[in-house]
Amino acid sequence: MCPVPGAPATSLNTVDEAADYPAHWEADVVLSDGATAHLRPIVPADAERLVEFYARVSDRSKYYRFFAPYPTLSGRDVERFTNVDHRDRVALILLIGDAMIAVGRYERLDATDAEVSFLVEDEHQGRGVGSVLLEHLAQAARERGVRRFVADILPANHKMIDVFADAGYTVDNSYEDGVVHVEFEIAPTGSSLEVMAAREHRAEARSIERLLTPRSVAVVGASRWREKIGQTLVRNLVLGGFTGPVYAVNREATAITGLPAYKSVRDVPGEIDLALVAVPADAVAEVVLDCAAKGVRGLVVVSSGFAETGEPVGRSRQGELVRLARAHGMRIVGPNCLGIVNTDPAFSLNASLATTLPPAGRVGFFAQSGALGSAILADGAARGLGVSTFVSAGNRADVSGNDLLQYWRDDPATEVVLLYLESLGNPRKFSRLSRAVAEVKPVVAVKSGRSTQGVPLGHTVRPIEAPADALDAMFRQSGVVLVDTIPEMFDVAQVLAFQPLPTGRTVAVMGNSGALCLLAADAAVSAGLDVYGDPVGFGAGATADDYRKALRTFVDEPAVSSVLVVYAPAVDGPDGEDVAAALAEVAAAAGKPVVTTFQGQRGVRGPAGVPSYPSPEEAARALGHATAYAEWRRRSHGKVPRLEGCDTAAARKLARGALSAVGTDPQTGADLPPARLRELLAAYGVDLLPMVDAPTLDAALAALDLLGGEVVLKAMSPRLRHRPDLAAVWRNIDTADEMRDAWATMAQTLLDPAEAGFVVQPMAPGGVPVSIRAWEDPLFGPVVSFGLSGVASELLGDRSYRIPPLTDRDAAEMVREVKAAALLMGYHGGIMADLGAVEDLVHRMSRLVDEVPEVGSIELDPVLAGESGLTVVNGSARVAAPAGRQDWYTRRLP
Repeated sequence: MCPVPGAPATSLNTVDEAADYPAHWEADVVLSDGATAHLRPIVPADAERLVEFYARVSDRSKYYRFFAPYPTLSGRDVERFTNVDHRDRVALILLIGDAMIAVGRYERLDATDAEVSFLVEDEHQGRGVGSVLLEHLAQAARERGVRRFVADILPANHKMIDVFADAGYTVDNSYEDGVVHVEFEIAPTGSSLEVMAAREHRAEARSIERLLTPRSVAVVGASRWREKIGQTLVRNLVLGGFTGPVYAVNREATAITGLPAYKSVRDVPGEIDLALVAVPADAVAEVVLDCAAKGVRGLVVVSSGFAETGEPVGRSRQGELVRLARAHGMRIVGPNCLGIVNTDPAFSLNASLATTLPPAGRVGFFAQSGALGSAILADGAARGLGVSTFVSAGNRADVSGNDLLQYWRDDPATEVVLLYLESLGNPRKFSRLSRAVAEVKPVVAVKSGRSTQGVPLGHTVRPIEAPADALDAMFRQSGVVLVDTIPEMFDVAQVLAFQPLPTGRTVAVMGNSGALCLLAADAAVSAGLDVYGDPVGFGAGATADDYRKALRTFVDEPAVSSVLVVYAPAVDGPDGEDVAAALAEVAAAAGKPVVTTFQGQRGVRGPAGVPSYPSPEEAARALGHATAYAEWRRRSHGKVPRLEGCDTAAARKLARGALSAVGTDPQTGADLPPARLRELLAAYGVDLLPMVDAPTLDAALAALDLLGGEVVLKAMSPRLRHRPDLAAVWRNIDTADEMRDAWATMAQTLLDPAEAGFVVQPMAPGGVPVSIRAWEDPLFGPVVSFGLSGVASELLGDRSYRIPPLTDRDAAEMVREVKAAALLMGYHGGIMADLGAVEDLVHRMSRLVDEVPEVGSIELDPVLAGESGLTVVNGSARVAAPAGRQDWYTRRLP
């Protein structure tokens, strides 16, 4: 059996020497209460820090750790505990600021087992510290070849017993001599990954909740001058009706906008939950330290002058800002951002520079652009589209759209999520989180730079090498409604926020203009909808009651899933407000979505929230998106299948061995020779048709004798593959004379045999040629694609893409969504290919690149899909040093 999809036995990085400090183990983490801390390996310089930490630990906790009274650490203890080899003896410490609050360690017992132990300062117990340390220790141990953790625990130490029991591993407990003995395999399992994801969700959601629900706010850099951003922040908080105290911080002033001013946040008499920072960039670090000393829980940094400048000093400031804030338990929105908003009357928080806000509503909105944020909010306000919460992330140095997805997933005030994205820091995590949210509430996204894959200055993300189609496929795979423009995002939100989801694709079209009804019907078909019967046109003199009766008829018709209503003002026609009231009356009890076109008007009309659009095309497009989302949500999304015949450990060993043998730069990598490729594929249950190099005629004749039966002679040069004008393959060779004839003809027609790369293979059964590719993208991680083999598919870009791990539904859709898929299904009398076998191969290649990151790329082309089974005729693969993935089996902030 293959292991858990994507589960590595070891990490991406391997420390070759025991004395090397494993810097890649360092991580910023979010604890269960939403605060942050820094995790890293212990070093000898931590001796004093360890002594101070141990002095703060209670006698009871010390007794649980050492099974005896142990009031102080001797000098010998300190030296042993801080001097580790990071291989057989590993210790990870957790810090807040400069203070150690916990330590977890393991000591190897033999080749596969290690004893694990933890000590957590009493004040920080119950914050999920033990579970975070266990995750990171287990990952470090897997890198070092440890397979099992063991521990002895006193029965009274319930908290530590729970840490192991609740981790999702299969734990064996035994009780002997007054001690509970615990053993468990540390390979990631489906259960342990689910536990980790659930803990990550709760912690990150809590960290955002702390930002959006402050009891008090300080504006650092508050100004007496109206044109200054510090004045705007104070004014928006006060005039917006924030329910808690607002503190103005200014070194020079004594009062600002009627509020007393303090020289520093340290001087504020009350507690501060949230600090808005509007000081020059070079002064922000000092403010962060002041906030840390005051116990501030979160920061919104509107100041500019950071990485968005494109200058090294700006990037350095931004890195230092994040490091300082996270080290002291604080999350950051920004820098260079518009701010945050929470319209809940319990808070009425406008901690932003926006002067125009939408009303309170049910839409959560995340925007990376501070420059566009105000305009976007004003557009929403003009439409009457209310928001629950709004976050502008600016440079997105810390808080990102992924964090907001964690929060909005369970937020009862948010029913629709809108995302304006300029970059993606962790697409794999975004895919996982957005799918979880989309299963319970719609997510609508605009992604700028999709065609160029560019990102603004200030967004420190890896480049995307995958094509734009792969990015779009990732959104579709996750159930995200991807639109092209911000107005289109609001158009779709008007339907999703105020109307029920369609139960099918059939839409009825009605209105007082026959021409507009026909346009609406055409637009509906273009949007992927089915039009019910003929559009119903009443004529220009139709009354409000005519609209009411017709709409009721369609609402009561079971075959109709939604209704698109057209209204064109007429000189002697009914009043538009009367028609709107009639529509709202029926729509309120309809149970199916109703959208309207009131010419020139955009927004939400009436108490029933009937969406209105200036044109039929916009109305139909918004309804089409809502219908597609409803279909995605209704259907089963499948399961990640278990595959027989996989040996991930063997594949990983082979890939790493090939990489270590590379004479060139491991980052550049090298192609796998055919023999090693066959071994790699065999480890994942895939047979590659034998291939024998034939640089000379004698070699080709020898290959014919070796392989026996009918063979083919073909040229492997990339210059010749898929060339329809040249005969690069000679089939059905079964005698020496036929081989000589084939050799002579191809040698004269094509390149020099040595340059052409002649090979001999057994004749493969017939089938439809397909192509499967998978590779490691610097940002996405693994990507898999499928298409039919040949120059036409390449020219037209007819390929499908997905991000592993793939469910059975994902693989089935991949194979069927390419435009040429009909060729696999008997088109024009062709064969019915074994689609199950094709999908199985897609799964195996997806799993291979997901679980063996040293495989930088692999391609199987052509694969002949027959009526029963398939034949992998040719393939290639390249190994390279992995760039590293951000979401492997330990919780960490990017």
